[in-house]
Amino acid sequence: MAWLLVGVVCLVLGTVSAWEIGGALEREREFRAAPSCVSVPVRASGCVWEQAFTVRKADMHRNERSEPPEAELSLPSGEPWHVTFRQTDPVLSEMQPNDKVVGLIWHGQVVEVRDTDERRQQTSAGPLGWPADRLGGALACISVGLTALVGGLWSLLARGNRRQARAATVVRWHGVVMGGAAILTLWAQEANDWPLWAIPAIWGPLALLALASLVAFTIAAVRGDLDDDAPPTPQAAQPPSPPRMGLPAGTTGPERPSP
Repeated sequence: MAWLLVGVVCLVLGTVSAWEIGGALEREREFRAAPSCVSVPVRASGCVWEQAFTVRKADMHRNERSEPPEAELSLPSGEPWHVTFRQTDPVLSEMQPNDKVVGLIWHGQVVEVRDTDERRQQTSAGPLGWPADRLGGALACISVGLTALVGGLWSLLARGNRRQARAATVVRWHGVVMGGAAILTLWAQEANDWPLWAIPAIWGPLALLALASLVAFTIAAVRGDLDDDAPPTPQAAQPPSPPRMGLPAGTTGPERPSP
């Protein structure tokens, strides 16, 4: 039952992620094509504006996984701006109070922060990278969800059949492998700044190899090739017990001479 629940949840998450890919791509294209603002925007605008900020404080929340990394910036007028990040590197982790940074404002939000060393980091509101995250998440969740659902139903319907249960286990764990490959591919794409198409180009062959392995091991499990049918180890023969030293049965020892 646990695998069925995992399958349903992962399929829902994967479907939502796949649905959001188109919107994320459109938003990223809009940001890349946005013109620079002629003057300081007084309201949320589709143009981009570079604004100088002073760092008040930065909190990584390393011991609080439920809280995103965040920083409090202030305008020259003293007005505070609260900004959250998806990760701590490369800019947020180096922020110290009173540091000077430049924030890129788009649609009324700080979407990027640049420090004095010209290092840039997207904030949680930044549009860059979201299409890749949605695509990688969709590939990971859907592959895990489908195999978990199939394997969970299979094991539920094949109770008492050891070979069928083993085949269902093979299906489920191959899905986990394909999901892990999607996450690793996403990390590699982000780390090397590869284009979006690199994710399916790398993950596709890996997924095909995993599917081929899944089919081969599933057939082997159903046939019983994965059963442990080796004969029991024979026990070592016990050596014969040495003959007893004594008189044969029914005989008595020599008569003792009478005095």
